[in-house]
Amino acid sequence: MKRTIVSYMVATILSLMAIGGLTMPSLSIMAQMQPVATNAACGQVVSGLVNLTANLDCSGDGLIIGGDNTVINMNGYSITGPGPDSSKVGLMVPNNDNVVINGPGSISNFQAGVLVTGANGMKMSSLILDSNQIGVFMTGSENTEIQQNIVKQNSLGVATHSSSGATLTSNLMSGNLLAGITFVNTQQSEVSMNNIDGSQNGAFFDAQSSGNSVVANNVLQNVIDVNNANGLPPNINNNQFTDNNCQVSNPSGICIGR
Repeated sequence: MKRTIVSYMVATILSLMAIGGLTMPSLSIMAQMQPVATNAACGQVVSGLVNLTANLDCSGDGLIIGGDNTVINMNGYSITGPGPDSSKVGLMVPNNDNVVINGPGSISNFQAGVLVTGANGMKMSSLILDSNQIGVFMTGSENTEIQQNIVKQNSLGVATHSSSGATLTSNLMSGNLLAGITFVNTQQSEVSMNNIDGSQNGAFFDAQSSGNSVVANNVLQNVIDVNNANGLPPNINNNQFTDNNCQVSNPSGICIGR
């Protein structure tokens, strides 16, 4: 049963890698669309300084980042999509560097709340991501920072695929069905001081995810709190688990005092 759940979880990530292909406008279309600085609307390509001034209730995608160094200030507003079973994305960061998404604010009811593809140095903080298929999905990205967010009631909370240098710090991840954090083929990343509860897997790392540091997290009340590749000894894929407050791990011995 546990293996079936994990297999389904990884399959979900791989199937959702098609999000970008399904929803991202072609480069030629994006070149024709004019970025906006404020008063953003659903489906717009935005760049520069973007200040939300109202809630966005979207029947398609939310906002698409169209340039490096873009700053999105949510200003307490929400971006809401057509449903987690759609192919739509709340905030899309396609191949843009040094993008910043500042809360407070919420992103909900999309296939992916935030999708980061091929980007470097994206930062997001103080957001609520709930009721999405995946709260945050990174693929082919580097040095993403996810700090002080609430990620709840998604199928997967934060998932990263073929990425490196991510930092996940001081987030609350609660009630994400399959996993709070999922690493697939992800290297040299840090997971620290997060609170993770209410999932099949609190934090899951596949066998191709290596050199990651998992430190001082509270991972409790999950079916498996910390899962390193379904029981792979951490020295095999060189992941470091230190001072984590948890009760159930696979393999055993990852949790403090267990």
